[in-house]
Amino acid sequence: MARIERFEDIEAWKARELTRAVYQLTNAERFARDFKLKDQIRAAAVSVMSNIAEGFERDGNREFLQFLATAKGSVGEVRSQLYVALDAGYVTQNELTALTNLAIEVSRLIRGFMRYLSQTEIKGDKYRAHPPHSPLT
Repeated sequence: MARIERFEDIEAWKARELTRAVYQLTNAERFARDFKLKDQIRAAAVSVMSNIAEGFERDGNREFLQFLATAKGSVGEVRSQLYVALDAGYVTQNELTALTNLAIEVSRLIRGFMRYLSQTEIKGDKYRAHPPHSPLT
């Protein structure tokens, strides 16, 4: 696997598409009065992206795995809230299916990346040997 330099290069960053789709869906008039559900599903979607980014920036696989697990849990929260939206009449069955499929794909990508990180011998940038700083001259 090539070295990932930025969190935006991680395949699971497809979470950004999920967040965009959730925001588009919740901008619809049907969601207008249900502020609590709208805020909660948006927060869960943003949590997926944020935990991938924050975990990557920690520079260690062990911490990154914890953040990825949280991100994966937030994907499940989005899926659950989509069913609440369906039952309340805020989304159609087709919208639910499309977003659920996207959420499942993001979850699968996160799980695959977690598997890779738990099996690799590379433990993260903060564990790499860094050359000593040269004295200022």
